[in-house]
Amino acid sequence: MWDKIYNTAEYMYGTEPNQFLQESVQYIPKRSGNILCLGDGEGRNSVYLAKLGYNVTAVDLSSVAINKAKKLADEHQVKVTYIHANLDNYEFGENQWDGIVSIFCHLPSQLRARVNHSAFLSLRPGGVYVIEGYTTRQLEYKTGGPSSEDMMISGQILSSELSQMKTIILTETERFIHEGIKHNGLSHVVQGVLIKS
Repeated sequence: MWDKIYNTAEYMYGTEPNQFLQESVQYIPKRSGNILCLGDGEGRNSVYLAKLGYNVTAVDLSSVAINKAKKLADEHQVKVTYIHANLDNYEFGENQWDGIVSIFCHLPSQLRARVNHSAFLSLRPGGVYVIEGYTTRQLEYKTGGPSSEDMMISGQILSSELSQMKTIILTETERFIHEGIKHNGLSHVVQGVLIKS
């Protein structure tokens, strides 16, 4: 499915980084600066982070998206490690990442809970999880995102699944999103920045 969506010369979600990521990157420690991007798609967010000097690894299910991401990284003359993998069986490691970024990486609820647990375990102490996704209210807006309520997230869900982390930001909000042709218009999202103590 995703290969078909991405199989066009146009970048379906644009080439500019996500607005919330730009606002939140200040919280990610520089130390060694190892960041993992989940469901990174065509590379807009991983390339942005690499341009800031982070060591970025990005995972996506679509080989077509990864090829476009590599092209974008080349155009910006940055190095990103792209991995073609399903998050269902991806090995996150332990105490490995200074930051994990999940921007509109919507997953079935059972898989999402496992991924969030793996993200927590794989962050170093002081590591930061930056996440933005659509809430169930987004189904009324129809300006992007999945059509399944099971794949939506909320502040309550994140609070529960990431309860071992300290919350810096956790809010549900309405905002205009203009990210390519797939995310366009007034939307309802949850935004989170959480830190591993």
